[in-house]
Amino acid sequence: MSNQLIGRVKEQTILQKALQSSEAEMIAVVGRRRVGKTFLIRSVYGDDIDLEVTGIQHAAKKDQLENFHFLLSQFAPKDTPTSVPNSWLVAFRQLIEVLNVRPKSTKKTILFFDELPWLATRKSGFLAALGFFWNNWASKNKIIVVICGSAASWMIQKVVQNKGDLHNRITKRIYLKPFNLYETEAFIKHKQINLNRYQILQLYMIMGGIPHYLKEIETGKSAIQNIDDICFSETGLLRDEFSRLYPALFEKADNHIKIIKALSTKWKGLTRKEIIQISRLPEGGGVTKVIEELVHSGFVSFYYPFGKKKKNMLYRLSDEYSLFYLRFIEGKRTQERGMWNRLSQTSIYKSWSGYAFESICLKHVTQIKKALEIGGIYSEASSFLSKGTDTTKGIQIDLLIDRNDHAINICELKFYNGSFSINKSYAEELRTKLTRFKELSKTKKQIFLTLINTFGLSENKHSIGLVDNSFSMDILFAPNSI
Repeated sequence: MSNQLIGRVKEQTILQKALQSSEAEMIAVVGRRRVGKTFLIRSVYGDDIDLEVTGIQHAAKKDQLENFHFLLSQFAPKDTPTSVPNSWLVAFRQLIEVLNVRPKSTKKTILFFDELPWLATRKSGFLAALGFFWNNWASKNKIIVVICGSAASWMIQKVVQNKGDLHNRITKRIYLKPFNLYETEAFIKHKQINLNRYQILQLYMIMGGIPHYLKEIETGKSAIQNIDDICFSETGLLRDEFSRLYPALFEKADNHIKIIKALSTKWKGLTRKEIIQISRLPEGGGVTKVIEELVHSGFVSFYYPFGKKKKNMLYRLSDEYSLFYLRFIEGKRTQERGMWNRLSQTSIYKSWSGYAFESICLKHVTQIKKALEIGGIYSEASSFLSKGTDTTKGIQIDLLIDRNDHAINICELKFYNGSFSINKSYAEELRTKLTRFKELSKTKKQIFLTLINTFGLSENKHSIGLVDNSFSMDILFAPNSI
């Protein structure tokens, strides 16, 4: 099977335009671990990459420089003398000398620096030397410099928002996100694996849209069989990926992991204050920085409850694999074939699958708006939560779309293994929820009840006149464009 690039149309266009432009280009590619950054660059630029340097995790500066020298020697014309540099400034001066003596070409020179955070460690001098190289040579020549790193927060703070030598030097930015369901389906089909959308959805609930995880899926096996092999077998990629994931991204990952574990305990999300209480981390600015790093890296999302201000912001664990690992793998002694089939019959599975489906819907709000035919209307997605009292029952709305055409869609999100029907008690619960929302929010807008579940709604006397829109999971598999 060829390693054809699936999706990434916008990102490919950015890279191609950089190749065709008459200016020197410095491109920053940011994205979480395993999302396919390196594959994207190699797929688009291929053999046109002249020099590729990849940082070595936990290596000393001396070892990084020796590796750079080895690669530069391969790149340099024969009989071009180079010695192992003792600093990154010397290394980039050598690079300039090599570039000056290389035969002239009509095409742009492409330099690719991968895993930049491992190269540019504290006091290494790498970023200052890269700034020197760009300002004194590269910016005046036909060249593309691609810099890439999995520590997304580090890349944004140290490179994209750099205040020193690289300030405003980035000419193009690519924020590479995991596949959505549309791209995931295309990826699986390209691998010639025949799975229907319910099977794909189950896999996505655990792996998200991470290509490196999805490529482990094997043909001829159901979602449950694949999950067993990938997550519970001794050689499964995701059995212990969690232990490597965060340390590879963050220099001191213990606090990041504590916050991820705290967020995994509450489906609705947590305020900053609640995160500190549950994780038992000390109050202070350090917690805010760690949360921001997790948000930048795509593991945590935040949202404002309907009608609330910034201080009420809720943070939610949005990385599918981390949530799955903490629920079903961590601390479990028995890990064997058939494990997931047994676990999928438990009450823990039921609550987890409901949350996982809600999380996927929140990531595919664009597709939901498209199905509602409100793509051209400005709207904001949020949640609504009201705690109960001694006399009134609390209500929770996981997705609420507040529209500028004086309407609000209240979305009920249900993961179910068949077509869904509303019974009398659930219909009463929904009517109570709508009434309480109108009372508490004091909204004058039109309220539409929207139901989204796996196989759609079986209409009956309880749903008619209550549910305004109902959709199956198929709407979530639409492309991003509205």
